[in-house]
Amino acid sequence: MMDWTDRHCRYFHRLLTGRALLYTEMVTADALLHGERARLLGFNKSEHPIALQLGGSDSEKLARAAAVGADWGFDEINFNVGCPSDRVQVGRFGACLMAEPDLVARCVAAMRGAVEIPVTVKCRIGIDDQDSEADFQRFIDTVAETGCKHFIVHARKAWLAGLSPKQNREVPPLDYERVHRLKLARPELTVVINGGITSLDEAERHLANVDGVMLGRAAYQTPYMLAQVDRRIFGASTTSPSRTDVLRGLNDYVQEHLLRGGRLNNVLRHTLGLMHGLKGARQFRRHFSENATREGAGLDVLLDAIQMAERAEAWQRDGFGPSGFEKRAAS
Repeated sequence: MMDWTDRHCRYFHRLLTGRALLYTEMVTADALLHGERARLLGFNKSEHPIALQLGGSDSEKLARAAAVGADWGFDEINFNVGCPSDRVQVGRFGACLMAEPDLVARCVAAMRGAVEIPVTVKCRIGIDDQDSEADFQRFIDTVAETGCKHFIVHARKAWLAGLSPKQNREVPPLDYERVHRLKLARPELTVVINGGITSLDEAERHLANVDGVMLGRAAYQTPYMLAQVDRRIFGASTTSPSRTDVLRGLNDYVQEHLLRGGRLNNVLRHTLGLMHGLKGARQFRRHFSENATREGAGLDVLLDAIQMAERAEAWQRDGFGPSGFEKRAAS
């Protein structure tokens, strides 16, 4: 998710789940080859496993970019042919490439030939009028012939003319069954479903039919759901971290970021949804919004937020939060 899942967001999310695969923002091959690589590719070693998501349509450039990503230590290269924004269409990358499955296949083959780590593809179920089940199957079959066995499928088509990126996440209807049928028809492929999934209950239901679930905006807007992923999805026996634990885990990271000249809000803007559903969540968001953005804002803003989280979690434990009222009313 461009402008969202930067390195600070990923570090924060890794404090919530040790097992989930994290993805970078989509980086174009041209930007990676000619831009500031430390800014585009830098990540903390704690973020593993982590996938670099690439965009582009020039197979030679994509191969070189994939090789750079592998050299930087990424665990996977993900080729995004599902993003529907105007910006990516002008650059001839993203969802518009689904109209050219042979080109996508050439790009994937070139990247696979350049790296030893997995190369995966993120796509839609169709675009514009090229949205039949046969069109989708043809696209998957063409790309799979390169040896690519891993597809992340957003279960909506994309309208490339007439809808904004936001509308493309909401207007075209979801067709989860088409993604389920892909797995049934091609059991040798790893099929991951994406789009409109807002809870781990939903994710678990999908996992009866596919190999994985990708969470996007739900994980960003209500990040504490990730604290249960290791236990519920991966079967880990570890205790889920509290919200207070997660904020404390940011302390050293934030301090180092500030010492390097970074701004406090670069990190803390990603945590605004952490208290979602708890008493005090609005005050928590307001605290960060008003104070983390100030010029020269320092660690004290985070320390105050930790105290707020401690109070909110205590209220929830003692039955004074929203969920506590529900439980008491039910009893």
